[in-house]
Amino acid sequence: MSDLRLEELSAATVVAANNLTLKPGQEQYVAPVSHSIAEAYVNPTTAWPRVVVDVADGDSTVVGFIMGNFDASADDEKLRSCIWRINVEADAQGRGVGRFAVHALADEARSRGFDRLTVMYEPGDDGPEEFFARIGFEVVGETPYGEHFAALRLTPA
Repeated sequence: MSDLRLEELSAATVVAANNLTLKPGQEQYVAPVSHSIAEAYVNPTTAWPRVVVDVADGDSTVVGFIMGNFDASADDEKLRSCIWRINVEADAQGRGVGRFAVHALADEARSRGFDRLTVMYEPGDDGPEEFFARIGFEVVGETPYGEHFAALRLTPA
């Protein structure tokens, strides 16, 4: 999928983002996009919600959603530049959509002066740990609930 781009949420894309499907077993690891959208509007100064659109063949199809949070003054350093949510349409998984979205969020973090991007996830067989590890995230801690914190070092552009 080389014809990908990020777009801000709009009336035209929010419904499609909300209707993204996951592979069986993944739903236990991902909150619904509607929750993310609500969080984005509760935290409009720090939230960064985007849809991933495939524009191949002149069509514009929403194939993913990513939301980051950028808050340089957050008490917990692991939450200053982080991925809050990432969802990729089941049929588009394994085709570079998630990697594209994470790299775009990392570019945004870098442009804001952050030197790392973090993510928190629940480990498990159908979970996202392998995906994040392939991109370069390394586990740096664990929450009291057993979720992993992983970080990706950002080099200057």
